Amino acid sequence: MSGLTKRHDEGAALRRAVELGHRTEVLAFQLAGEAYAVRIELVTEILRPPPLTEVPRAPSPLRGLVSVRGRLSTVVDLRSCLRLPSAPIEAKSRLLLATHDGESMALLVDEVRQVYRLAEAEIEPAAALGGEQPPYIWGIARPAAGELLVLLDVRQLVEGLA
Repeated sequence: MSGLTKRHDEGAALRRAVELGHRTEVLAFQLAGEAYAVRIELVTEILRPPPLTEVPRAPSPLRGLVSVRGRLSTVVDLRSCLRLPSAPIEAKSRLLLATHDGESMALLVDEVRQVYRLAEAEIEPAAALGGEQPPYIWGIARPAAGELLVLLDVRQLVEGLA
């Protein structure tokens, strides 16, 4: 690599780092026809749901267990966590693998949409919803005209299951 190319690459990396410093990357997905998102750094992998092993008498948000490359993950149905109507697992359903307190979990969503890089100005606090602010919603975003994303704090959501 020539010195000029290397300096150019470093400049691009620096610009990207500065740009990311003022933006939050989120992974958007669908639940019951509405758009939600989580911080992308929490998601390590997106998978088609393999067959689940049901756990008898498990609380309703826990759909079962999956083994991903030999590691067990608890499958958390985000519809159930948010008290949305239940739905069967379909072809577009996906598992978002995440780690919380050292434990692997798989968040079941209806469909993955896309990654957004949101500027601070595009995120409103959850208090904009009015009334009492649910602890598992950290904001509302408007990434495009007429589009709303409910930004979920997965840690708060999962801790509420305990």
